[in-house]
Amino acid sequence: MTRRHVVVVGGGIVGSAVARRLTLSDPRPAVTVVEKEAAPARHQTSRNSGVVHAGIYYAPGSAKATLSREGVRRLRAYCRDRGLPYDEVGKVVVALGDVEVDRLRAIEARAQANGVPGLRWLDPDALREVEPHAVGQAALHSPTTAITDFSRVAAAMLEDAVARDARVVTHFEVTGLDQTGGQVEVRAADGRHLRADHVVIAGGLHADRLAVLAGDGPSPAIVPFRGEYHALAPSATHLVRGLVYPVPDPRYPFLGVHLTRRVGGGVLLGPNAVLATAREGYRRRDVDLRVVSALATSPGFRRFARANLRTGVHEAVGSVSKHAFVARARRYVPAITDADVVPAGSGVRAQAMDPDGSLVEDFRFSRVGSVLCIRNAPSPAATASLAIADLVVDRLDLG
Repeated sequence: MTRRHVVVVGGGIVGSAVARRLTLSDPRPAVTVVEKEAAPARHQTSRNSGVVHAGIYYAPGSAKATLSREGVRRLRAYCRDRGLPYDEVGKVVVALGDVEVDRLRAIEARAQANGVPGLRWLDPDALREVEPHAVGQAALHSPTTAITDFSRVAAAMLEDAVARDARVVTHFEVTGLDQTGGQVEVRAADGRHLRADHVVIAGGLHADRLAVLAGDGPSPAIVPFRGEYHALAPSATHLVRGLVYPVPDPRYPFLGVHLTRRVGGGVLLGPNAVLATAREGYRRRDVDLRVVSALATSPGFRRFARANLRTGVHEAVGSVSKHAFVARARRYVPAITDADVVPAGSGVRAQAMDPDGSLVEDFRFSRVGSVLCIRNAPSPAATASLAIADLVVDRLDLG
């Protein structure tokens, strides 16, 4: 019997996990990963803070909740088997006032419903025992929240896939996905093409564009948000032991500036969340007029912008002012000074938006014929990548 051929579009951690899982299938298909860059995992996978999320925030029963909890279990075992870094440094979510304490209690209830292990409610004294330089009215401690290096994890997953005969093709920017006779012709900008029985789109920042090529609808659309980081100088890294997070504002989908220890021993501050004017707009001067035009003409985005104007201005101020950025971190760790902090790059989050201007909160998948589209997979997608891969391969129904 002729082996089926599956093409995975996108070589980030989710695409890499899908490719690896496909090569473990029985019968095992031929697998090709196509990546538009010179090497895989150049974008969201390698431009994040490296946190393995325990499942604290997500609505019980949601895909994020169930897949992140399963993903943590799988990722911990995978990292240990492959000799990859995995350090349970723990996280404190810190409330600064009565309103935030009430929100934190609601987060605690969610985390308990999701089965997050080892949770503890901390008063100010107990918080200082966990994070000696942190302050707050109360905190929720998740001791099993971990850190890793997702770019190394993704590379290991691709190595596993290649060891089982998968191919990785770089500089392959997909410009066409034409379905005829139960097969898909995958075309690249340079004229190359592949024939596939199934295609999985794991395109991250380009997920909507690729889905439309496959015949799916334009919604949800990807809106890029740039997250900018600073880092503590080596002389100040002792101020943070693990992860120090704010209580998220439910009116805005991002967590706010937080402090994150890295596997190499450094500490990141951030990210913030400012609208990017290019899908890969890592700098303020990166502008793609097609992205700007799409946002300007989108009724849904205009509705979102009006509803979040104050927060957007607040984030923009932190983007241009180091002092304002550091001041947000200093609310939780007062000993940090402007002199302790240096710039540390940025990432861009692929956030899906529905036509009414609401941001898609959960993972979202769609299918068009032989093409399965991962339409929304922001954080905690890296944490959940091995579990997402199982779901995707099950939905392909290769048997």
